[in-house]
Amino acid sequence: MKTIRTRTLLLLALAAAGLGAAACQGEQPSLAPAATELKAPEPKAPAAAAFAIDRAGSKVELVMEAPQEKIRGRIAGAAAGTLQVDPADITRTTGLITVDLSTIELFQTAVGDDGKPGEEKKSDLQNQHARTWLEISKDTPDDVRAKNEKAQFAIRSISTSGEKDLSKLSGAERTVTVTASGDLLLHQRQSPRTVELIATFRYEGERPASVTVKTAKPFPVGLAEHDVRPREAFGKLAQKTLEVLSPKVAKEAMVTLELTATAGAAPTAAAADGGAR
Repeated sequence: MKTIRTRTLLLLALAAAGLGAAACQGEQPSLAPAATELKAPEPKAPAAAAFAIDRAGSKVELVMEAPQEKIRGRIAGAAAGTLQVDPADITRTTGLITVDLSTIELFQTAVGDDGKPGEEKKSDLQNQHARTWLEISKDTPDDVRAKNEKAQFAIRSISTSGEKDLSKLSGAERTVTVTASGDLLLHQRQSPRTVELIATFRYEGERPASVTVKTAKPFPVGLAEHDVRPREAFGKLAQKTLEVLSPKVAKEAMVTLELTATAGAAPTAAAADGGAR
């Protein structure tokens, strides 16, 4: 009886340990597949017109809200790429947007003991930490930093519940709301992403001359999914994990973007190579 009881207790202990390990593993978000670059999707229609993104006028922003701190980030004048648009059917639009992360700026708003947010400030140390987490800091090898500075969104399909044919709309400005599905590349990790966009086409005569695209609402990007983790230096993870820092650092960033692209414009050198530095 004693032997049976001992074996039973041992089996129960092993089972409990297995369940505990599985639970711990379940708490860890799985890493997105590794990738170094996204290729521009092929145009879906022979009549598709190329719209080159104006890098200088682009704007990408992010917000990370945690109980003790709010972080706001901006990346101005850093988006490039090309959109392939078929005015007769915008659901056949494809494209590749590339953002240079090297100019990212972070601003923080701390919550005081009274629970009220303080003044927004820019911390040089926090910006340094962000570059270390993203592995684009000065101590990162040049070849690795060049890859990590490139964030991309490949638009592979478009859907809309509204009008698909721009010629059936009227006016010098014609606005449509669409859902863009494709892939996001960040920190050499590729994940599927769906983004709601508002596109306003500006017409000259019977043809669209430019389009302004902005997010209808922010879309989430998980840090752990893209291996953006606390690091002390290149190749050296910090002892404090995202879980430990979660009161001050959110686990995901809510991202918005706005850009203008011009029909028939020759892409800049940055846009030609996907916006890479």
